[in-house]
Amino acid sequence: MAYNYTVVRYSVGDAGLEDNRALIAGVFEELARARPDALRYLVLELEGGEFIHLVGTPDGDDASPLPRLAAFRAFTKDHADRRSSPLARSAATVLGDYLMLGAPQKGD
Repeated sequence: MAYNYTVVRYSVGDAGLEDNRALIAGVFEELARARPDALRYLVLELEGGEFIHLVGTPDGDDASPLPRLAAFRAFTKDHADRRSSPLARSAATVLGDYLMLGAPQKGD
């Protein structure tokens, strides 16, 4: 199945780092329970409080299941207050992937 990817990038100030990490962990906990088929999701934290989210949804399906998750809604609720930089969103094309995006999950 082919996917469309979006990259979301932002920074969080020191005061909001722990909250941001905990809320992201909550999203992944809910994803582990819900296991939506039509989603690929990866979050990276870089040095200096910068976060990168990579969201993949199947070609032709612009509706991500993320906003339907209670934990994701909690994550986005006060997101603007935690950020120290504007949110940057961009479509992305995967040029190569070695066992990263399609890697089996632990327990599969």
